[in-house]
Amino acid sequence: MAAHPATETIAAIATAPGTGGIGIIRISGPDALALLRAVFVPRTLRSHFTSHTLYYGTIVDRQGRMLDEALAVYMLAPHTYTREDVVELHCHGSYLVLQAILRTVIAWGCRLAEPGEFTKRAFLAGRIDLTRAEAVIDLLQAQTEAGARLAANQLQGQLFDRLEAVRQRLIGFLALLEVAIDFPDDDVEIFDTTLAATQLQTGVIAPLEQLIALAEQGRIVREGVKVVIAGRPNVGKSSLLNALLREERALVTPVPGTTRDTVEERIDIHGIPVHLVDTAGIRRHEDAVEALGIERARRKLAEADLVLFVVDASAGMEPRDRELYETVREKRHLVVLNKCDLVAAGQVQALAGTFAGATVVTISARQGEGIEALQEAVYQILIAGSGFTDQIDCAPNTRHRAVLVRSVEACQRFGRAMATGAPVDLLAVEVQTALDELGDITGLTTPDEVLDAVFSQFCIGK
Repeated sequence: MAAHPATETIAAIATAPGTGGIGIIRISGPDALALLRAVFVPRTLRSHFTSHTLYYGTIVDRQGRMLDEALAVYMLAPHTYTREDVVELHCHGSYLVLQAILRTVIAWGCRLAEPGEFTKRAFLAGRIDLTRAEAVIDLLQAQTEAGARLAANQLQGQLFDRLEAVRQRLIGFLALLEVAIDFPDDDVEIFDTTLAATQLQTGVIAPLEQLIALAEQGRIVREGVKVVIAGRPNVGKSSLLNALLREERALVTPVPGTTRDTVEERIDIHGIPVHLVDTAGIRRHEDAVEALGIERARRKLAEADLVLFVVDASAGMEPRDRELYETVREKRHLVVLNKCDLVAAGQVQALAGTFAGATVVTISARQGEGIEALQEAVYQILIAGSGFTDQIDCAPNTRHRAVLVRSVEACQRFGRAMATGAPVDLLAVEVQTALDELGDITGLTTPDEVLDAVFSQFCIGK
């Protein structure tokens, strides 16, 4: 995102593309009120607009022709999203009408906002820190209620507050070190390394390591996991996908090789977005189109967080099943014995026993039996050993995690330097490094190129 002078006024459609009951155009900057006066004619003519008050009227183009009936609100700085003067035009949600109004607004002298520019202005004005700005992205892109809740907590400052407590501890260290540097010949020991080492571990390193441990949980809640359904043709993979989705999404026929490409959908399992991938049955083939589907299936298997290996219980374990199982058994996987309604219970148990050490779930995809147990098994495998909880109040994202790791490394160097009696100026360097890293997360010391990368993820209008 290129830098623009703060004197520029920007505008954009703030609502999602498409047709809806309401569409909103947002304007921010010093000329917002002048633009409102130019394009909006209130039903009751007024000499001024009161801040944070809705007015009913019409929007007109530069020739005075009506474009729409609308509500308008003028919000006076600094009590706005960007801390600039802001105007919102609440119009009918026709894409053509919104575009016409936006063109008129721009024709009066402002420019189209860049992706995320409203939020970037809020950040640059100090209304929000960078963790809260990134929480806006997470909230917009949340795929489950758990993801939305995690983003909302971060938007309220949960992550910032945790980092700020650590940062204040480091600032305290740095202040004492700088005094010790300024008064090297003082007989009083200004910086107590023994006490500092204890405080460093409990008040800095331990909280940061806890946040790092939460990062993987945050990734799962935000981005979800990829679960690939695999097996030979006609074992019921597409029927299983339909059963999990509770709708007829994939075509199901008795003809082997019906699924010739991957079919991808998403479900929510206990707050985790699970991206399901139904793949072409893997077999030896002569059909060139089917061959492409099988090759794509193999690629999806390599990318999977979890593989559901489906076996037709009514047919038993065939040589091709065993061959395919060897390709997935080293990955995190779950064996699904399908069509168990067609087989005696003893046969199913015997078949399950051939998968020693694997989690085995018995189902009938066509009858919908065992699907809830399968979902629970998927959840347990995905979160096993991770200490996962759906009650986490905040979790760093991938960018945050990398920075936190570097900050912990700086703190550990600081601790080792204290233990070896290093000069106080060297200790101060390591503390400052840790502070700079934390500032990269909150935005205090974040390089411009990182800021550009963060805000470019936003849609235009936010």
